[in-house]
Amino acid sequence: MSLRRRPFADLVRRQLDIFTQDEAALLQEARTAEIAWQRSGRESAEEAYGDWQLVADSIAERLLDLRETYGGTLDETTGPTYRSVFDGQARKRFPRFVALLDDED
Repeated sequence: MSLRRRPFADLVRRQLDIFTQDEAALLQEARTAEIAWQRSGRESAEEAYGDWQLVADSIAERLLDLRETYGGTLDETTGPTYRSVFDGQARKRFPRFVALLDDED
C-alpha cells in the first residue's frame, strides 16, 4: 500500500524549519512579550498587548513573505496547492501568527 503525500509538504516543512532557525530571536521576543502581557496588571495590560501584537504582526509578515516569495514563482495551477500546504503547516507550527496568511487567501 502506497502512502500518498501532499505535494510540497517536504519543501514547506524545510522552509518552516529554516524560518524557525532564522527568526529564533524574533520568536523568542514574541514569547517574552506574551509572558509580559499575561503577567501585566490591569493598568498596563493594553500596552503590553500592543507590544506583543507588534511582534506577532512582524512574524506574520515574514511568514507571508516566505510563502509569497516561493509561491509567486509558481504557475496558476501549482501556486494555490503550494499556498494551501504552506498555510496548513504554518497554522500547526505558528497558530498565533498566521492571521495575514488567512487575509491573503
